[in-house]
Amino acid sequence: MLSKKSTLTLLTVTTVTAALLAGCGNSNNSDTANAGASNASTTNAGSNAASADPTAQQVEFSFYFTGSENVKNLWDTVIPMFEKDHPNIKVKEVYIPSGTGAQPTYDRILAAKQAGKGSGGIDLYEDGLSNVTQGQKDDLWETLDPAKISNLASVDANTMKDVSNLAIPYRSSAVVLAYNSEKVPTPPKTLDELFAWIKSNPERFAYNDPSTGGAGSSFVTTALYDKLSEDAIHNSDPSIEKEWDKGFETLKDLGKYVYGKGIYPKKNQGTLDLLISGEVDMIPAWSDMALEQIGNGQLPDTTKIAQITPGFNGGPTYLMVPKLSDKKDAVNEFLNFVLSPEAQAVVVTKMHGFPGIELSNMPQDIQDSFKGVAEGFRTFNIGDLGNEINKRWQSDVAAQ
Repeated sequence: MLSKKSTLTLLTVTTVTAALLAGCGNSNNSDTANAGASNASTTNAGSNAASADPTAQQVEFSFYFTGSENVKNLWDTVIPMFEKDHPNIKVKEVYIPSGTGAQPTYDRILAAKQAGKGSGGIDLYEDGLSNVTQGQKDDLWETLDPAKISNLASVDANTMKDVSNLAIPYRSSAVVLAYNSEKVPTPPKTLDELFAWIKSNPERFAYNDPSTGGAGSSFVTTALYDKLSEDAIHNSDPSIEKEWDKGFETLKDLGKYVYGKGIYPKKNQGTLDLLISGEVDMIPAWSDMALEQIGNGQLPDTTKIAQITPGFNGGPTYLMVPKLSDKKDAVNEFLNFVLSPEAQAVVVTKMHGFPGIELSNMPQDIQDSFKGVAEGFRTFNIGDLGNEINKRWQSDVAAQ
């Protein structure tokens, strides 16, 4: 159960979010009357159901993940919790900082399979939807079995269906506008309004190089798909690339109005640092990073967040198990713990993220704090086209 202090912090930041995220509403809050009983049984299943025999030999598996520092802080908290309850399982963390490129990890798993060398020493991998779908094509991921990971029953069935049970959506977040409310009393509500604001306020807006962080990538992708059909954001066919021309022209034109007349910081934190220093007044940012830094005082208390309509992209971050890993039993134990309310509470309080499990499985205070918060974004599923966007952005926008 959360401490009073943790709950207060959560309620504070989520109240800010609820007031500012547009078009929100949560469908998972209707069945809460019996949450207490179900929470108790799910928590026990996640924490104690399969603790290792203390006389057995310790098993170590390797977990590769990437992201900003808050992602590392999350796993630095959750993993010791798991190892305390499972003393015969050791999780070896391999952290790849955001912006340094996680693709080599995927390539290593694929190369090991092709060379007949198992999973390349990688037993668990965290990444986004594009690598879930690419791994499905390359037949890299294990199909996850609810009989072996009982807490999968707590995840929305449609979310699991979207990824053919090949990945666990253990947390979610969304890209939003983070802005200085003293300088921006009324934030833009649409992408066209945002473009107009950028032009009316030269050098007061920044977005990061899209190849170095998801916030900048979301801004670029949203611009490219702004006038395309809604189905386009779920289309990975390369033929759609010819429809990006107008979006790239818009981004190229905006270059002379953004920070430094065309300076694009590295990583998601790069633009947050500009907002912290007051060099800009508005940026696209991940909701969890912005809320965390508002909560701990890194960002000024005048910082607020808002979603545009249609929204920037958002959605889950996934955990995948390489099919050729020889540590799958231990990994399944860990995944079951990650999906327990105990571990999911850390996702909420430490990362200010949306839980990966349905809210009805969380304690009532967390359910209440997320009312009207956990939606308002769109999920983009464009496969490998994201890499092509980054290449073309470098030549058509950054190089200008």
